[in-house]
Amino acid sequence: MTLLVATQFAVGNDGPVENVILGVHGGLGESPGVLTPEEEKSVIAGIEKALRAGHTVLTKKQGGSLDAVEAAIRILEDDPNFNAGKGAVFTSDGRNELDASIMDGRDRKAGAVAGVTNVKNPISAARAVMEKTKHVLLVSKGAEEFAAKAGLDIVDPAYFRTEKRWKDLEERRKKEREQPQSRLDPSGFLPDEPATRHWSTVGAVALDTAGNLAAGTSTGGMTYKRYGRVGDSPIIGAGTFADNATCAVSCTGHGEFFIRWQVASDISAQIEYKGVDVRKAVDTVINGKLKPVQGEGAAIVLDRKGRFASATNSDSLWRGWITADGKVVVKLYPE
Repeated sequence: MTLLVATQFAVGNDGPVENVILGVHGGLGESPGVLTPEEEKSVIAGIEKALRAGHTVLTKKQGGSLDAVEAAIRILEDDPNFNAGKGAVFTSDGRNELDASIMDGRDRKAGAVAGVTNVKNPISAARAVMEKTKHVLLVSKGAEEFAAKAGLDIVDPAYFRTEKRWKDLEERRKKEREQPQSRLDPSGFLPDEPATRHWSTVGAVALDTAGNLAAGTSTGGMTYKRYGRVGDSPIIGAGTFADNATCAVSCTGHGEFFIRWQVASDISAQIEYKGVDVRKAVDTVINGKLKPVQGEGAAIVLDRKGRFASATNSDSLWRGWITADGKVVVKLYPE
């Protein structure tokens, strides 16, 4: 089917779009005008590839929503255009620390990992935590050892490095040295700049033929984050949520705000308690609650009837969706 692309900038939301079985996002990404046309095409191609991988799982392999979410996110984790897996951003001490989570809408089972440095596909580790342990979240070395014992692909940490992300880190270190302390934020780090923030967290939401929803999110975090910092992506209810009674949600943005405002579960609650549609639910939280407190970010949402929506209060959101009949739409910026 035809790939539709919109790259103009304006404020707005997507949806509700009907008959969607899979939606993905590549995070806030770079601001309009930062990427070259060739780079934009590469990002679009990566999102489409993830959508088609998940669609194949759902329609040709008779897989479930969890399978589709994992398949789509693994594609994005392997694509250096995105801040998850290979191509993840660096911490302040020059490490790639990866976080991911996944949730099953049937029974709210969930799994997550945080701060892993050698697991090739953190989303698969998150699913393994959900299915093979009694826990929800494993971190750091414990998560890495578990992933290895679970038979997942383990790589040298150098696998995740790209020169583009390393250059971003060096630029941030240089600015820290050059700026007087008065211009630093209270944490001691420079304020984020849209051209270099790289919040291109990835995520997916899916609905299978049995009516089951699932959601997943994976990230390298924020450029120049303090080592050991964990954002919302591996936190159930903050960055990821799924419940067959309402919707599946995956978020991206300034994770500290998403944790404090429990964004993903709040979007679900809007549907459950207020009876609003997916577009109203996601807009209420992203623009109605986060924006006034300067919590920058976005979310994609898919409900149990296949209605998809997204909202961002930033100047970008890399996202796309695919319908049951294979129609793909990819957009990089609000419209």
